[in-house]
Amino acid sequence: MKTWLRTAFARTPQTKSHSGAGAPLVALQLANATHWTPHNYGALAREGYQGNAVAYRCIRLIAEAAASVPFCVRRDNECSGTDPIERLLRSPNPKISRAEFFESVYGYLQLGGDSFLEAVLVDDMPAALFTLRPDRMRAVTDNTGWPIAWDYEVAGKRRRFAPALNTGLLAVHHMRLFHPTDDIYGFSPLEAAAKAVDVHNSGSVWTKALLDNSARPSGALVYKGASGAENLSDEQFERLKSELENKHSGASAAGRPLLLEGGLDWKSMSMSPTDMDFINAKREAAREIALAFGVPPMLLGIPGDNTYANYKEANLAFWRQTILPLVSKTADSLGGWLADWYGDDLRIVPDIDDIPALAAERSARLAALNNIDFMSVDEKRERASLAPMSEPTA
Repeated sequence: MKTWLRTAFARTPQTKSHSGAGAPLVALQLANATHWTPHNYGALAREGYQGNAVAYRCIRLIAEAAASVPFCVRRDNECSGTDPIERLLRSPNPKISRAEFFESVYGYLQLGGDSFLEAVLVDDMPAALFTLRPDRMRAVTDNTGWPIAWDYEVAGKRRRFAPALNTGLLAVHHMRLFHPTDDIYGFSPLEAAAKAVDVHNSGSVWTKALLDNSARPSGALVYKGASGAENLSDEQFERLKSELENKHSGASAAGRPLLLEGGLDWKSMSMSPTDMDFINAKREAAREIALAFGVPPMLLGIPGDNTYANYKEANLAFWRQTILPLVSKTADSLGGWLADWYGDDLRIVPDIDDIPALAAERSARLAALNNIDFMSVDEKRERASLAPMSEPTA
């Protein structure tokens, strides 16, 4: 009779008995309860941005692309280029560049669903802008549940941002992504992708464990003992266990021949279709992460995605469907906040004329506009957001 060698080295062998002449008892080990990453800023940042390549690349791609779009400050539909707000947005503060500043703004929105800006006032006017970590901000609400101030807490110290007594203006601005069940805080794309991030991370851990185990599934040693000696002794078992762990495990031992003594036979165990399916599950999880952030999987190099005909088409969809709505939302939000200091005629809009990804689309639109024969030159220029060439006649 053949007996399988004990394979769970760290598990104490147990003997079960049953009465009657029925079939032997078969023990099944069920999977442990599923563990998901908590939906809070710190855990999502660690498991998503810091621990998952797909989520990291999505957030970086969105933040860097959005931060590259400049803002145009308009008053009476004209971009002056010398407006104090435009100078403030070009150089928010002396500590970091404009690109770094807005990367933080957009990055926090993708990570936590919220982004906070602090205006440093000089003579009651904004002189510099700084970003604040959203996980350190707590709303102070009135009896209606509406925020009237914000507490910023770090290292046990708390600072309260409240409306100024002389102007009633709040030097902190809160931008958020829509949250269906919260009236104050936003809902981040990373939180929507949290389960897919966990699946993708678990697949990476499984692959690493597989590589550590000689880069293939383990097999089984079959002991063919003589009649009456169907099991290894404890001393034989411990010696065999020590030899396998020390000499035949790990990536460095891949391919090393296994010297078997009499009565031992190695039986390889191949991966079942269920075991192999984790590869497809990991790819699907990567696509789901990209979907939550609005990044075409083709831009991330995820194999098997044929949604777009080519890279150029995918990149255009990324800019049109993800970046421009985000930048326009941010510009509108900033304009509403800063108008409290600089006047109600202030309007901030994204300047999309110099975006390389939209150059071909813009050229086609201008060519079509130029071919219209029932509009004047100035009307065409107005439609193209350009200043008129001639002064209107009286």
